[in-house]
Amino acid sequence: MSPRPSVLAALTSGLRGGSIEVVDLTSPLSSATPVIQLPPEFGQTASFELDEISRYDDRGPAWYWNNFRSGEHTGTHFDAPNHWVTGKGLGDVASVPVRQLVAPAVVIDFSAEAAADPDFLVEIAHVKRWEQANGPLPDGGWLLVRTGWDARSHAQEPFVNADENGPHTPGLSPECARWVAQETPVIGLGVETVGTDAGAAHSFDPAFPCHSYLMGSGKYGLTQLQNLGRLPATGAVVIAGPLPIVTGSGAPARILALVERA
Repeated sequence: MSPRPSVLAALTSGLRGGSIEVVDLTSPLSSATPVIQLPPEFGQTASFELDEISRYDDRGPAWYWNNFRSGEHTGTHFDAPNHWVTGKGLGDVASVPVRQLVAPAVVIDFSAEAAADPDFLVEIAHVKRWEQANGPLPDGGWLLVRTGWDARSHAQEPFVNADENGPHTPGLSPECARWVAQETPVIGLGVETVGTDAGAAHSFDPAFPCHSYLMGSGKYGLTQLQNLGRLPATGAVVIAGPLPIVTGSGAPARILALVERA
């Protein structure tokens, strides 16, 4: 009897041969990485900083290394349930089950709508219309929302896109955020913007509904994603690798997608 074909052997063979492509969904992390800006009365997240320890010199003749400083929610990052008050007492980023760090994903493309209106909001009807054409949202998987916002990630001002009325970035309506969190089988939401909520979400009811509903439902967020345009509408597998910070509310993460190519 011949041995049963190995799924892992087929995977590694596909990766070597190019039939499975690895797409990096992570924004490079540097001091220029945009960060969210809160009103001045609130605490602010830190930009990413490197502090050189030694670089082949008298501080360490044979090695180069750095300390770094960063907010948990700086750059491409993972939101854990305890990040929001609605998830108080729920899991931290170190307790995310590892099986959920590798999961299927679908991509819904709203880049044309966001280009026409930076305050564009995804409604439940948009997602249901997509499901009619592509099938249901993945059980235990990610809903990734493409808006083309990653093209702005090179600098703070165009990425945050704020004026005297606040930021103007696309996202989900409050009703859609609640529906995704409470009535769909996905484990979380991924976006290209600085946070999972729309720029105007401070004025929604509830305020910041994606955070409020997702975290309160024990679900997750991925933000500042790149290259969603290289993923198919269905069929990709996302590998999310946040730092397992004990008690942490989130962490910078390397996010990869596996895509099967013909």
